[in-house]
Amino acid sequence: MRGTNIISDKILTGERALFSSHDLIVRRCTFADGESPLKESADLEITDSLFQWKYPLWYCKNVRLNGCTFFEMARAGVWYTEDISFSNGIIHAPKNFRRSSGITLENVFMPNASETLWNCTDIKLRSVCAKGDYFAMNVCDTEVDDLDLVGDYGFDGAENITIRNSKMITKDAFWNSKNVTVIDSFISGEYLGWNAKNLTLINCTIESLQGLCYIDGLVMKNCRTLNTTLAFEYSTVDVEIAGKVDSVFNPSAGVIRAGSIGELTLDPQRINPAKIKIITDDGKTGA
Repeated sequence: MRGTNIISDKILTGERALFSSHDLIVRRCTFADGESPLKESADLEITDSLFQWKYPLWYCKNVRLNGCTFFEMARAGVWYTEDISFSNGIIHAPKNFRRSSGITLENVFMPNASETLWNCTDIKLRSVCAKGDYFAMNVCDTEVDDLDLVGDYGFDGAENITIRNSKMITKDAFWNSKNVTVIDSFISGEYLGWNAKNLTLINCTIESLQGLCYIDGLVMKNCRTLNTTLAFEYSTVDVEIAGKVDSVFNPSAGVIRAGSIGELTLDPQRINPAKIKIITDDGKTGA
């Protein structure tokens, strides 16, 4: 960015206030009433600025935001945009980041993150706190470190994802996902991971009613389960659980290793029990 154009300490209003800007530095400005203020812009550096109205950054390229705030009416803020970073700020608007790529979010608070990060690729999230349903649906090629997420249906349809050091309270997380790895994290939510393919959990703690079912290729290494019942139905598994799992229900194939299993169901009318190997520390299964 050449930085030949600088705008500072302005209140900008009206539709497309800075439409198709290039090589622009914006400092301490307020984008007030007026849709699409920076639509089709490129090479932007925006610091300590406020976005108060809809669709601020559509069809943009190479955008850097630091210390900025998207207010609630800055809805659908970043769509169809390439190469954007947002750090040290607040995004209070829903439906942000749609069909965009090259996204980096660091130290960002999103208290109204419903339908956020949909159909986006090449994403890096670090120290992000988000609350909202359907977060990160259909994202691809994503690296996550230190995410706090509260909201149902997280990462539905996600593909090629690695998540570390995170806490998620999210019903139906990772449904229909492919190639997801979660490490050193906590996940709580009913029906976790249904219809996933290649879901790997390492050093994680899981709390789920009827979770981890209908999965093709579930791997769990050194995990713990809390209040987790009716797990693994119709899943192919390679599972290692430290301590007790409350109940296991009709896994379709593979190995389950656990300290103990409270209740084990292997119904020959539903699955072939010969395809399941159960190993417990106490040598016992069932109540």
